[in-house]
Amino acid sequence: MSNLDRQAELSVCGGRGFVVAEPVRELLTPRRVRLGESTEVRRLLPNLGRRMVGAWAFVDHYGPDDIAGEPGMQVPPHPHMGLQTVSWLHEGEVLHRDSLGSLRTIRPRELGLMTSGRAISHSEESPRSHARFLHGAQLWVALPDAHRHVEPHFQHHTDLPTVSAPGLTATLILGELDGTTSPGTTYTPITGADIALTAGAEARLPLDPDFEYAVLSMSGQAEVDGVPVLPGSMLYLGCGRTGLPLRADTDAGLMLLGGEPFEEEIVMWWNFVGRSHEEIEEARQGWMETSRFGEVRGYDGDRLPAPELPPVALKPRGRVR
Repeated sequence: MSNLDRQAELSVCGGRGFVVAEPVRELLTPRRVRLGESTEVRRLLPNLGRRMVGAWAFVDHYGPDDIAGEPGMQVPPHPHMGLQTVSWLHEGEVLHRDSLGSLRTIRPRELGLMTSGRAISHSEESPRSHARFLHGAQLWVALPDAHRHVEPHFQHHTDLPTVSAPGLTATLILGELDGTTSPGTTYTPITGADIALTAGAEARLPLDPDFEYAVLSMSGQAEVDGVPVLPGSMLYLGCGRTGLPLRADTDAGLMLLGGEPFEEEIVMWWNFVGRSHEEIEEARQGWMETSRFGEVRGYDGDRLPAPELPPVALKPRGRVR
């Protein structure tokens, strides 16, 4: 997923200085952003008060949108570097194309995982013949310095492992939960899980006290550690937890995001994650000159131009603003 803002803002993230070492309940409200003509997303990360959760650096929630008779998602070819993109759906389909030649249709509760490494470009669109509703999340994972220049690659996993308890089913998206591990490639200690709760369920999810966590509400009415979390909002939970109480009044869908706090300070601008102004500037120039990031073949439309860089140098700082 691209950040399509034409006035792209600098996000300075990472470092342990602002990690909350104890359990907290910090409710994050989204910012609404339009992607193309027919898709509006709720952006939870980066947020005014919270930039990262573990290595998770970008979270958009969209839908459910009724796209019957409409084109649906139409995200033109655009570049990425220094990160992984995670495509996750509850309803609908998204057709992924990239500069490696990958062509895959992502369906509900299938993992579309693209590792940009040093450079990749891709597009995302609703297939011409598509379901009525589109509902999902797009997320980025920042790559640590030791792996951020790896060769780009794309993975599509259709059969993911689950963890179950009465009234709860958790599908492993990335990393590990309760001894179960996702097949998706990771480069930092991380957790991503899709949690389905049935009406009336009360459950306790085991957590790693060394991780920081957040929960994104996808649908329904649920409480996370006693806090009602409405669809499209996210509750930041801090560190130091060994378990997480969950309760649902209706059938509900949540996403658990967590990981070891990301030590490195990063510069995130537009669709790039780097470490310096010069690196971001070089990446932007490489995209505008149609070199480095390859070509996405088969998308019916022009590729996305990069916005202008801000007039001041980009500098990595901390996790919150």
